[in-house]
Order: sequence, then structure tokens, then C-alpha cells
Amino acid sequence: MIRRLAPEARLSGAVAHGGLVWLAGQVPDDTAGDAEAQTADVLAEAGTDRTRLLSVTVVLRDIRDAPAMNRAWDAWLDPAHKPARMTVQAPLVDPGWRVEITGVAALP
Repeated sequence: MIRRLAPEARLSGAVAHGGLVWLAGQVPDDTAGDAEAQTADVLAEAGTDRTRLLSVTVVLRDIRDAPAMNRAWDAWLDPAHKPARMTVQAPLVDPGWRVEITGVAALP
């Protein structure tokens, strides 16, 4: 069975199937902050159980923001449950976004 969570016009916020959940790109609510503040906002917003994350992709508007993003990531991360992670630079839809994060997690 496939479950589509938080459906919108073009996408679902997450899709669950076979014991896994795929999260759509999570972006900050507050675009006034720097990359560290925006990353902290996204990680809090996602509400994901960090111990069940399997894979994460971080997209930065400017790769020079990686140290700031990593400060927020390191503060949030459960060091005993590190997911596989990739960080890339790419243009983001909203010019105020500095970071977008997506991932795959195991369901309980």
C-alpha cells in the first residue's frame, strides 16, 4: 500500500511504502535568516525522528554556506544514528531560500 501524506497541487509532502517514507524537499518558513538559521528551521519543521533517517540530500543555494549549514546540522544530528548524506549547490525556487533538505527514513 502506498500512502501519500500532505498532498498539494503538484506533490505530496511525503510518500510512504514498504516500511520507508520519502520526504519532499523541506524549506524554511523564515527566509530572513542565514543558512545556519534556515537549516535549523527546516530540521525542526520536518518533525522527522532523526534516529530513523537513512539518507538525506541537502541543497544549498550557495555552497559557501556549507559551514553554516553544518553547524545547525551537527547541533541537530544524533551522532549514534548518522544517515548517508549528500550536499549539493543548486538554484532554489524561492530566492529567499538558502537551503532545501529532503530524505528517506524508515517507518517505525
